[in-house]
Formats: sequence, C-alpha cells, structure tokens
Amino acid sequence: MRARSREPLYLLGICLLLLVASGIHPYDRFTWILEVAPILIGVPILLATYSRFRLTDLLYRLLLVHAAILMLGGHYTYARVPLGFWAQELFGFARNHYDRIGHLAQGFIPAILAREVLLRRSLLRQGAWLFFLATSVCLAFSAFYELIEWWTAAATGEGATAFLGTQGDPWDTQWDMFLALIGSIAAQLTLARWHDRQLSRLA
Repeated sequence: MRARSREPLYLLGICLLLLVASGIHPYDRFTWILEVAPILIGVPILLATYSRFRLTDLLYRLLLVHAAILMLGGHYTYARVPLGFWAQELFGFARNHYDRIGHLAQGFIPAILAREVLLRRSLLRQGAWLFFLATSVCLAFSAFYELIEWWTAAATGEGATAFLGTQGDPWDTQWDMFLALIGSIAAQLTLARWHDRQLSRLA
C-alpha cells in the first residue's frame, strides 16, 4: 500500500489508543460508555464500508478530532474537563464550557461528512442546495442527539446527569443546537475548497 493509502489505518490506530487511554479510570464509567458510544458505533461502520466507500483523508482526520473530543469528555465528563476549567478561569466564564466545543464539533465535522455523502451519492453539485441540505442534516442530527440525551435521562434518572451536562443552564439544549448550526456553516465556508480538491483526487 502507498503511504497515502495507509493514512486511515494510522488514524484508526491513534483512535484506538486514545480510546483505551480514555477508558482507564474514567470519572464515571457509565458516562464514559454513553459519550464514546458514537465511536463504538461509527468505527465498525467505517471499517465495513472502507473498501467500497473510502472517505477522503480530510474527513478521516476530522473524524479523529471529533472522536478525541468525545473521548476527553467521556473520561472526565464534560463538566470536569481541565481545558474547560482553564478557559473558565481565563475568560471569567460562569461554567465549564468544554461541552460547547463538543457541540460546535457536532456541526463542524458532520457537515463535511454530509457534504461528502451528498456529493458522491446524489445528483447534488456544489452550490446553495448542497450547503442548505448539509446544514439541515447537521441540525437534524443535533436535535436527534438532544432527544437521545432526554431518553437516556428519562430511562436512567440521576445516572445520566453527567451525560446531559447542562450544569444548571436552562438554555443548554438551545445553545447546543445553535453551536452545531454555527459549526456546520463554518465548516462549509472554510473547508469546501479543500474538500473539493480531495474529492477530485479520490475520484
């Protein structure tokens, strides 16, 4: 295999190492499982589809970044991630905002994933409709994730408090979806040309 073609395998190896590390003495094992569940679901799907639907290297890199954000949040719980406390002290925030980073990424990375699937598996081309539909997919995914959090909390009670991560903010759900919207728009505005070049090389 050429060096370039091995990159997804290297990224997979890094992801698995980080996953193991994040699972060593997490703050709360149940919360860790809930937070890394998208990785446990997504990695097998990527492996199963790799030979017939390989993604761009850019997207694989972004997926690793998203996985790292989830694993860090799962290890500490989002309300206790040290990076969030550092920002809280530096900027005078009222709470640990690491979860905001997670929800910004929840729009940023899936926007490129949606964009890639739509360009390769539909009749859509670059333009306003692609931008609108990729953004809509991210908003729908963000809203569905909020439903999953609600259902989990309803089923497990206080066991899901850290998973919800509201930290007493009554507008937490709205902030989460708004940040996913901002992330999806930002990703398409900043990465579209790079993504198009990678898609052309993949083709």
